[in-house]
Amino acid sequence: MKLASTKRGFTLVELLVVVAIIGILIGMLLPAVQQVREAARRTACLNNLAQLGMAMHNYEFSFGALPPGVIDKTGPIQNVATGQHVSWTIHLLRFLEQNGVADNVDIDSGAYSAVNAPARATQMIVFQCPSQATTMSMGGTAGLSHYAGCHHSVEAPIDVDNNGLLFLNSAVTYGDIYDGSSNTFLIGEFIADVSDLGWLSGTRATLRNTGELLDYAEFNAKYGMGGIAALPKTHVGGFSSPHPGTSNFLFADGSVQSVSNTINQTVYETLGNRSDGAMMGSRNF
Repeated sequence: MKLASTKRGFTLVELLVVVAIIGILIGMLLPAVQQVREAARRTACLNNLAQLGMAMHNYEFSFGALPPGVIDKTGPIQNVATGQHVSWTIHLLRFLEQNGVADNVDIDSGAYSAVNAPARATQMIVFQCPSQATTMSMGGTAGLSHYAGCHHSVEAPIDVDNNGLLFLNSAVTYGDIYDGSSNTFLIGEFIADVSDLGWLSGTRATLRNTGELLDYAEFNAKYGMGGIAALPKTHVGGFSSPHPGTSNFLFADGSVQSVSNTINQTVYETLGNRSDGAMMGSRNF
């Protein structure tokens, strides 16, 4: 005689409990995975800045000064696609092993000339933070940069009298950095806008100041995508970041650091000034 089988499947209640437990576990793991991914993107962003720092130092070693923030006949620089507007980014290309792009840029023709259109439309990964979308500006004709040279310590037009390291027709030497290269911003990240004029343009598309530091939420609340276009054409704006709570910077000595968005404003402005004589302690900010 056969015995009755004691095997049985899951009841509906048991199955729902298992599904609920799996859902809870996924809910707990997803934020951790997202945090790991963001940490990796932030590290990649710092690596990009470090690469730009090495290129800057090699340029300075070769030419005796840092590259001009922007080349143009007159200032102040306006955020309009007219003029020469050749950015510091162009001068670093050969030091970034981007000879192919460099060979297709005619500096004398200016950033917006037709001959430079193919280079202007190129998406330069070394100038882009992986936490930002690689959007195009100027109606899809210009690749954006997410990194900007520091031209001044407060909000002011880009001109020859700025106190940062990269500004209109600048040729700053390390001897000019009175406050010390380890206490002075060279390049920082910012949230690119569709109204920016692209990585070849020495406007606010590749130059910023320490007049204000904004995180991603504050940036969107204040400007919104494309909102910067409504500002005066000489307005430059500050650095900003999509990384939660911090913004990444390259110092003039070649070191990189994530700086808290809650940094004291006076200290922050001091870091944007190459020669204000302020004494800095530790870089715990």
